[in-house]
Amino acid sequence: MLQQISPKQISTFGAIAFAVALAFYTPAFLTPIQASTFGVVLVTLVLWGTGEMPNYVPAMIFFAGTLILGLAPTELVFSGFGSAAVWLVISGFVIGSAIKLSGLGDRLAKTVSPVLSSSYPTMIGGLMLLSMALGFLMPSSIGRSVALVPIGMALADRCGFQRGSNGRIGIAVTLAIGCNMPSFAILPSNIPNIILTGSAETIYGSHFSYMEYFLLHYPVLGILKSLIAFALVLAIFPAKVTVKSSSNIVAVGPSGRTPLREAYVAFVLFCTLILWATDNIHGINPAWIGLGTAIVFLLPKIGVVSPPEFKASADFGTVLFVAGALALGAVVNQSGLGNIAGHFLQEVLPLKPGQGLLNFASLSLMSFVTGLFTTIPGVPTVLTPIARDLANVSGLDLKTVLMTQVVGFSTVLLPYQVAPLVVAMQLSGEKLGSLVKVCVPLAIITLIALVPVDYAWWSLLGRI
Repeated sequence: MLQQISPKQISTFGAIAFAVALAFYTPAFLTPIQASTFGVVLVTLVLWGTGEMPNYVPAMIFFAGTLILGLAPTELVFSGFGSAAVWLVISGFVIGSAIKLSGLGDRLAKTVSPVLSSSYPTMIGGLMLLSMALGFLMPSSIGRSVALVPIGMALADRCGFQRGSNGRIGIAVTLAIGCNMPSFAILPSNIPNIILTGSAETIYGSHFSYMEYFLLHYPVLGILKSLIAFALVLAIFPAKVTVKSSSNIVAVGPSGRTPLREAYVAFVLFCTLILWATDNIHGINPAWIGLGTAIVFLLPKIGVVSPPEFKASADFGTVLFVAGALALGAVVNQSGLGNIAGHFLQEVLPLKPGQGLLNFASLSLMSFVTGLFTTIPGVPTVLTPIARDLANVSGLDLKTVLMTQVVGFSTVLLPYQVAPLVVAMQLSGEKLGSLVKVCVPLAIITLIALVPVDYAWWSLLGRI
């Protein structure tokens, strides 16, 4: 009987037992509410991490546990549903469905197929470069996924990759990572970057320019890390390309695929991309732009996504998961657990003046560990207010301490930490666990190898 219990189940039972123990014994450094909150959060994170059940179930456990125990106000627990990210997820499903149903995804895949389908490494490398390039033009990770994943899946169909095959999974994982992780090194292209720079300016009056941020982070966290991700995808999901003829591609959609429908979707999508790329000019949130585009595609007669197709494309489970992940970070911060974790790490990590690499690695690790509990967007919210103390303890200047957060929160161990990764995999129709197979070794390589390389690069720039 014991042999039938998996390590994942042991982790789950252990987290539940620990959470119950906290309910009866509260550590001296926690209040009863904080202890209970930590228990609920721990169970949720372990269930997400092990994948023992669909990711929306732990999200519902988090909602129920927090509300039943009275750990946070209702409006805070459900704040994720009011987040722009959730509405960008919903609109993303509609836009992705329109690209697929109209045949635009297949047409674009057919266009790039001669260039990318010469070999599997060429395809994976080309898609990685394409998604990295889009990071400079489009400020939303989810928006980039919405634009590229349907095209990538159409390309997978043309190349003979069936659902669940290594080739198709490799394409999905490449686009999920490429649309998100390199953009941590581009100032306006990810939410945590914006939160960090906004908080630094508000609290300390410290300002970072686009080029300063780019030069500091992109060579290692953007280019070198993407090369490692590319190599991992090829190693973990090896495949060979077998190009399919266009006659084997089956039309989808009740109205059929016509050039007019393709042109219409292409025009609307082009306008959407322009609005997304210029959000710093007009000031409209990318989520609301996406929502407007989704409405256009859903409208009777002029739309391309019918009610049955909308129901088939919109995954409410993913919406629940994203809302839960966002709310978890908000509840952790509101409870004070984030600050406790930050100060605890400050005490235990070996921060001393004159220990350049050790200080750099410790601060990066602090950001990484914090992101496991608060999710990635919560990292700058927790660590920025204590950055001055960290600077005094480590002997580093304030800007350097602030920027070490990027090294940590761009290192993603599990997909639940970053909602766009989950959305990209959902759009692809492949299992989220496939992404974990690349995220975990990529995070380990980053912490062991890329952190010292990054330190050397910062030293060369005179930052340390």
